[in-house]
Amino acid sequence: MSPLLSNAITITLVAYGLAMLLALWRMLRGPAAQDRVLALDLIYIIGMLIALVIGLRYTSSMYFEAALLIALFGFVSSAAMAKFLLRGEVIE
Repeated sequence: MSPLLSNAITITLVAYGLAMLLALWRMLRGPAAQDRVLALDLIYIIGMLIALVIGLRYTSSMYFEAALLIALFGFVSSAAMAKFLLRGEVIE
């Protein structure tokens, strides 16, 4: 791997980590439940991106499969949380 790509991956992971910390702060201090749900969505999206970048770094397909699972479970949990906030129950 070239040094330029290695440095870019390192900088990207640091930036994603900082973004995840800021989203975690918003999730803990959000004034409304909707803000907390959006922060949780952002956290799982950033987690998926981190898994993809680490997969590029180590050239392993296992990380890409993990990113796919994170995206799938994140979407389902977001839909369930939105339904809970709208109606007060998840299962009808």
